[in-house]
Amino acid sequence: MKHIAISIIVVFSFLSCNTKKNKANKALTKQAINMSLDAWHDAAANADFDAYFENMTSDAIFIGTDATENWTLNQFKDYSKPYFDKGKAWSFKALQRNVFLNEDNTLAWFDELLDTQMEICRGSGVMVFKDNQWKIQHYVLSITIPNSNVKTIVNLKKQTDSITKQILNK
Repeated sequence: MKHIAISIIVVFSFLSCNTKKNKANKALTKQAINMSLDAWHDAAANADFDAYFENMTSDAIFIGTDATENWTLNQFKDYSKPYFDKGKAWSFKALQRNVFLNEDNTLAWFDELLDTQMEICRGSGVMVFKDNQWKIQHYVLSITIPNSNVKTIVNLKKQTDSITKQILNK
């Protein structure tokens, strides 16, 4: 009986240490993800094309604020290059960010509120740990609209959305 009690104490001690270690690993992983996202946004603000796109996977998708902006990495590079070449891309600064991880800390998803030239926007995405760093695999940017302004915005975009829906329904 004494051996069973000692075994139970050892197992619980191990599990307790392991849980603390896992929480510490998650905290460090989230810190690395935050740093990666901040570096990605900084690269755009500094018009550093290579640094910006090195933070994305080769199969990354970027979904912009316009309904037609659903780009593969190469399409997004083509769209973005003229802005970066002019030395002025875009400037996004995280106001708030939430990061979530899968159980083995190899996949992350996040949402963030951003201070941008379009006022407050929302970004969300998926990151994977690849080539020894966290990279963006999927990113969605959207403009936030206060609920009290939705009706006005819907009326403003009704004509354009009608055309877009006709194209998409073909």
